[in-house]
Parts: sequence; structure tokens; C-alpha cells
Amino acid sequence: MSEQRGSGARPLLRRPEDGELIDVAGVEHFFRLTGEHTGGRFAFEEFTLAPDTIGARPHIHMEHDEYFYVLQGELTLHNGDGEITAGPGHLLAAVRGTPHGFRNAGPQLVRALCLYTPAGYEGYFREVHAAVASGVEATDELLAEFRARYHTTTL
Repeated sequence: MSEQRGSGARPLLRRPEDGELIDVAGVEHFFRLTGEHTGGRFAFEEFTLAPDTIGARPHIHMEHDEYFYVLQGELTLHNGDGEITAGPGHLLAAVRGTPHGFRNAGPQLVRALCLYTPAGYEGYFREVHAAVASGVEATDELLAEFRARYHTTTL
């Protein structure tokens, strides 16, 4: 990322295979950019969600925004009032303080992008993945504890 004009910083090119893959409860989060790459400004991921899989139950972030963009399949999104189905090209802006969640209720794989601003929530996925990899069960209580560390409330 370029910091300032004339600062000597260079753009960062990421190849298709460059990123950090974090598998959490059936959701493959492939972080193309994390806070380490962007000076904490934002994180950017591509995620895949198998059919009949919950990505995240409804929750609220207090210190970051999330933007979901559907590439393939149909993503069922909780938008605070209920659920809506979003197909390729749909964009959901879940700014801080707004309830949201997502799942794949359909029969096909979902691929989508998610942008986090500012960065940091990728740490939540890292913590959950590490806990599960060490043999800890990902209970609702455990997930709520981890989310609280990132100023997120489960509904």
C-alpha cells in the first residue's frame, strides 16, 4: 500500500495464491490482505461456504464495519429485520452497530468477498481456528467470549 506521495512506499501485489487460509467451522476464510499489510486500515478476504452451513449467527460489531459482496451462489443474510437472499453482484454493508449474520441455505457453494474496516477482526478467526485445532469445542459460549475480545456482541 502506498503510505504517502513520495514516501518511497510501493503498491503491494498479491497473486491468486497469496493469503492466509483460516478454516473456521466449515467456512474457509482466505485473507488476501490483513492489518499487517494495510497498516491496520482494512482486511480483505474471499470466503467459501458449503451448502447448508452457518457462517455467522446474528451479531453486532461495535468497532469495525463489514462489507459482503457475493461472487457465486446465494448467500442468506440476516439484516436486522429478517433474512434476505443475495446472489452474485449483491453487496451488503454491515456498518458498526448494525445486526447481521450469514449462512448458505442453498444447495450450491457460496463464494463471497468481505472487507473489514478497520482491520483486526481477522484475529478473531485466528483465535477460533487455534482453539479448535487444539481440540477445544467451538461452543456458542466460547465464540461469544472470543467475539467480546473484538467488541462484538452475539444476538
